Amino acid sequence: MKIVINALSARLGGGQTYLKNLLAHMPASKDLELLVFAPDVLSLPDDRRVRRGKTAWPTENPLLRAAWEKMCLSSILEREHADVLFCPGGLVSTRPPEGCRTVTMFRNMTPFDKRARSGVPFGLQRVRNWMLERLLLRGMAVADLTIFISDYARGVIEARLDVHNAKTILHGIAAEFRTDGQKVARPKQLPQGKYLLYVSKFESYKHQAEVVQGFSRLARELQRQYTLVLVGENNYPSARRVAAMKDSLCEAGSVWILGSVPYAELPAFYHHAEAIIFASSCENCPNILLESLASGRPVLSSNVMPMPEFGGGGIEYFSPFDPEDIARAVRRVLTDPVHARQVADAGLSESRRFDWRQSAAQTWEALTSLAGEAIHSSP
Repeated sequence: MKIVINALSARLGGGQTYLKNLLAHMPASKDLELLVFAPDVLSLPDDRRVRRGKTAWPTENPLLRAAWEKMCLSSILEREHADVLFCPGGLVSTRPPEGCRTVTMFRNMTPFDKRARSGVPFGLQRVRNWMLERLLLRGMAVADLTIFISDYARGVIEARLDVHNAKTILHGIAAEFRTDGQKVARPKQLPQGKYLLYVSKFESYKHQAEVVQGFSRLARELQRQYTLVLVGENNYPSARRVAAMKDSLCEAGSVWILGSVPYAELPAFYHHAEAIIFASSCENCPNILLESLASGRPVLSSNVMPMPEFGGGGIEYFSPFDPEDIARAVRRVLTDPVHARQVADAGLSESRRFDWRQSAAQTWEALTSLAGEAIHSSP
């Protein structure tokens, strides 16, 4: 059976992490062949069953990528006698040849969250979200299988669309993030002493501004004792706002903005934190929250769905829209060691539900089952 994976849109961490773990846990079947279209920076496994596809022109630009998918991919599927086309990025811009099944995955919640969309400045990004909402719905409407990565996201879509074949397959947590009880070198970029960590790109729905405001409402003694460390892409307008805010509201030097950190270094950042904050209000499957839970550190999370679906009932929740509630949650964890240990243990327990080996096995079972149907139904 032959499966073609179109992962050309996997240019950022989450998409690449998913594909790496999926391919790292391929089934042992000798009958399985994969043709993978992915960015060159994404390494593929050294497996004779896996080939890297080449495009007729560069596809870094989304418009050029869509043109290639519309004009070229269908003929490739036909030439390769593909049984399944898997589009983990969610967009299905190709009409597959007869007999080839299509699988899509719903990953991007932003186009379906009115509150998150309203925080985007007027311009191309708003237009992009408007278009993505329609294109993603259309892809799920025509797909032979739609994979959801949270029950919450599945409910959002099924309230708007009759998805005739849907499966919820949760993401996993990579082994390197399970650092509890291990000796891990402390990154040199970190401040001296104890720190709180928040990892996320600086988009408005990630609420770094509210986190800084909440931190500023802690007693000055706590602000001197702990540093708030913000890690993530900061080439967004909201990052400039946060940078100005921290200097006017907080103790000097008590808030650090580090910008992006290589993905491989993040486990050490989580491991050495006194507590980890995750304040997003728009997620599909919050990978950063999952990785935080696995560190064995106390996790303070947004109470907006789907975060409680993944964090369970034992971790510390707060409203990401309310700086005073953020301050309450942080204050409780920092001043009550017994509660902090309970929160850390609860998060660690929840993290054991998320395993890439299990996630990949469920995904491959769904893909190969669909490929088998395609083979048996072909003339």
